[in-house]
Amino acid sequence: MEKVALITGTSSGIGLSAAVLLGQAGFHVVATMRNLAKSGPLKAHAETAGVKLSLRQLDVQEDGSIESCLGDVMAEHGRIDVLVNNAGAGYLGTLEQTPNVALRRTMDINFFGVWRVTRAVLPVMRAAGSGRIITVSSVGGLVGQVFNDAYCAAKFAVEGMMESLAPVAKRLGVHVSLVEPGPVNTEFVLSVQKAVESSPHASHPSGGDAYATMMNAYVAAVRQAFAAVGQTPDEVGRVIVEAATAAEPHFRYVTSDMAREFASRKFVDTTGDSVVALSGARLP
Repeated sequence: MEKVALITGTSSGIGLSAAVLLGQAGFHVVATMRNLAKSGPLKAHAETAGVKLSLRQLDVQEDGSIESCLGDVMAEHGRIDVLVNNAGAGYLGTLEQTPNVALRRTMDINFFGVWRVTRAVLPVMRAAGSGRIITVSSVGGLVGQVFNDAYCAAKFAVEGMMESLAPVAKRLGVHVSLVEPGPVNTEFVLSVQKAVESSPHASHPSGGDAYATMMNAYVAAVRQAFAAVGQTPDEVGRVIVEAATAAEPHFRYVTSDMAREFASRKFVDTTGDSVVALSGARLP
């Protein structure tokens, strides 16, 4: 019987690539997104690749949307073998530069959204005695990144949730994995950069001009890093396929050599001093 993979956030980037690549790997893919009007690029990519997908509306911020989508999937297929939590949103700014509304949105999409969808799908997998829960995190879920205070807080929370859940879920036959990219060249990154450049917080942050020089230097350094070592969405998508198909999937998949070298400092320097120094190296 064809296995079913449910993916959130498939309108672009990693989610779009993962949907098509899992379809090519033999899964029946239920590709979900908050706004189906944005499904054009996914449809075009799938058609070019010769992959058939099921498209569903799913807003990770709305319990009713999640329940409706899962109800439809179970009615049609009776199973969910793989869940890929991919939907996410970024925000650039220090603690002082992050309004409460932006903090709540960033946490709600990146953490509570993952919590909601996983909580809804887990009973299905528990009843089946099998399944894969794959969550797209970030190297920013392992190592704090300057001007990513809210985003990293959300990703750290996701890492803690999944690391706590994994041993228990495994006893139920369900494998939990985290996929942790470094720089990836996607519309997600472009939209975050455009938002910070057009935001009044970029040039007039709380605290006067205290952050402006550092922010400008950071954005320039990030652009350079993405140009030099940024992965493609397909490269990360192939790691997701590996986690979905491996006989014994790893808990953690760091997707590039650069990200592995960066994240490894967290594990070899328990003082955290070198991590702070490395993160701050992009600042003047």
